[in-house]
Amino acid sequence: MATKANTIALFSIGTPQMRAFHLTWMAFFVCFFAWFACAPLMPIIKGEFGLTLAQVANINIAAVAITILVRLIVGPMCDRFGPRKAYTGLLLLGAIPVLGVAASQSYESFLFFRLGIGAVGASFVITQYHTSVMFGPKVVGTANAAAAGWGNAGGGAAQALMPLLVGALLMLGVSEALGWRVALLVPGVLMIVMAGLYWKFTQDCPQGNYDQMRAAGIPIEGGKAGHAPAGGWESFKAASANHRVWLLFVTYGACFGIEIFIHNIAAVYYVDHFKLSLKEAGMAAGSFGLLALFARALGGWVSDKMAIRGTINSRVTLLFVLMIGEGAGLLWFAKADGVAFAVIAMLVFGLFTHMACGATYALVPFIDSRALGGVAGIIGAGGNVGAVAAGFLMKGTGDISQTLTILSGLVLLSALCAIAVRLSAAVDDRPAAVNNAVA
Repeated sequence: MATKANTIALFSIGTPQMRAFHLTWMAFFVCFFAWFACAPLMPIIKGEFGLTLAQVANINIAAVAITILVRLIVGPMCDRFGPRKAYTGLLLLGAIPVLGVAASQSYESFLFFRLGIGAVGASFVITQYHTSVMFGPKVVGTANAAAAGWGNAGGGAAQALMPLLVGALLMLGVSEALGWRVALLVPGVLMIVMAGLYWKFTQDCPQGNYDQMRAAGIPIEGGKAGHAPAGGWESFKAASANHRVWLLFVTYGACFGIEIFIHNIAAVYYVDHFKLSLKEAGMAAGSFGLLALFARALGGWVSDKMAIRGTINSRVTLLFVLMIGEGAGLLWFAKADGVAFAVIAMLVFGLFTHMACGATYALVPFIDSRALGGVAGIIGAGGNVGAVAAGFLMKGTGDISQTLTILSGLVLLSALCAIAVRLSAAVDDRPAAVNNAVA
């Protein structure tokens, strides 16, 4: 019987594990590209609709708010229906508002579709679920972080490429008002294509698809042999009863939540605060997202290596250190008074932020493997709660720089939650049991 992979054959698609690895990060890349495709065009959209800073904040909040609910739902759905069906369905349904936003004619309609687009952010949970069930404990942190990091880079690619796409359309004689709408059709079409590829070439776990396994009487193990929940609501209940899940919910809100917030405001911040052009602001903002190409994977890889040389709590120590670095770097970015220093500071704190995200999900498979979907969903939702909170904070202060300063202090405080995870003996007292559970 097929088992979880204990190595990552990066240039292979010959096994179900590696096909899932590559297709899940590609699907995640497309989803993140679609999720943040509007962000670098906000200076244009802001001018066309005459938006205030408060309305921009509302749009940013809408972009991440619904993802909280969808992430909570989609994790247990993976346990119940399998990641293959969950991802295919999310890609197809998510394409509808992505295509619809291009047709918006007012602030209200744009806000509505932007809210709907936020659902595609739940793709992250499915990505982490699928790699977690495909790879063993020696490499699961690296697999999770690499797939998520390369997928996250879709946000950076959107920041850099969408202004260039609009620029190319303008050179062809398309008006600016039409150009941004045409450009936003591209990610919607890509999502539909990706849905077909995911359905055709992936399977739920090394043994096959969940529905076929249930029909054949083969037990589906969420991790601990013979004790997996039925999925759905049972998975969510089991995860929500674990206090360590909620501690990581907070820490993930302080790293991934900040990442999402920066994606949504960076272009506007560089245009308004440093007077950059749309293309210059897009390139600067895009560099933050493109760090995910290696930084998130680096966080997961270092976490795996530290756990091999130390204990499971070595992963927690790493997360704590990375979040301290993130908070300090974010404060530097908030106080930078020149565009060069701002970009350097953004890249420094971005490195810590992406690595912290990878280190967080390197811990996820070890929290409660019987309810992996629920754990991944709740912690993933924490990232969006953090982004929504940051959006409301910006709306309240009315100033991006002040918002960033306050957020830096909150990130430093939230690092204490990582230490609180360490205090639990649930994992550290039984490392062998945990390793056997996820093997």
